[in-house]
Amino acid sequence: MTEDNINMLTKTNRINMLVDFYEKLLTDKQQTFLKHYFYDDYSLGEIAAEFQISRQAVYEHIKRAEAALEDYEAKLQLLLKHEQRQQVVQQLQLFMTELKPEQRQQAQSMMEQLINLD
Repeated sequence: MTEDNINMLTKTNRINMLVDFYEKLLTDKQQTFLKHYFYDDYSLGEIAAEFQISRQAVYEHIKRAEAALEDYEAKLQLLLKHEQRQQVVQQLQLFMTELKPEQRQQAQSMMEQLINLD
């Protein structure tokens, strides 16, 4: 895999995660174009043909939607907090292997509560 492919995959994963958190804050058109482009892997031309607009217009809609998602994340940091919680859960799972069975059960219950905060 080339570095460009890795960067594109990383970007796609980030946009998909941001959409999961902030989708309802986007316009219907932004939601549709982002889903077609990032989830369904449509090209700009395919989206343009479906909506009878130019490829440039599709590109602009997608770029504005991406900017809006990044703006929401900068202000609300829901994705960042989610990732931090996931790291804590992973650390707890490692720590739990060293506990006595009765302590492990209590820790498991607490970890499930943490996971359910998402």
